[in-house]
Amino acid sequence: MMKVILLLLCLGLVACDPGHSVLIGPQSQPFDASGRWLVVNYWAVWCKPCVKEIPELNALAQSEPNLVVLGVNFDQVPMQQLQAQRDALGIQFPLLMSDAKRLGLEKPSVLPTTYLINPAGEVAMTLIGPQSLDSLRFALKTKGY
Repeated sequence: MMKVILLLLCLGLVACDPGHSVLIGPQSQPFDASGRWLVVNYWAVWCKPCVKEIPELNALAQSEPNLVVLGVNFDQVPMQQLQAQRDALGIQFPLLMSDAKRLGLEKPSVLPTTYLINPAGEVAMTLIGPQSLDSLRFALKTKGY
């Protein structure tokens, strides 16, 4: 839990420390996530449901200004490769350059996996499998967003 809170404090910086680097997406601006809900999505370029889910996550990020959507590449590819994948897939939300241990989250065994983290830094829900904009909003609402 403390690691997730630390992550909240680091967002918006290009590099808070070697374990919490943030790659800002092509249309994203630096932001402050303190006191806000986080949606952390694990994805991979080879995962067809992940690729299909990206427009839904883009829509959620754009339609909910009080929410922070973050992506984590399951394969932890180098930054140049991650930037190329981000551009090819049209990802419009920030991507973290950090592994699951440093995030304080379990590395998922199924992709895509999405963690909903409340403003207190607690994992409120884990969603397994591809989500739609409606399913993400419903899950957030059931947890008090």
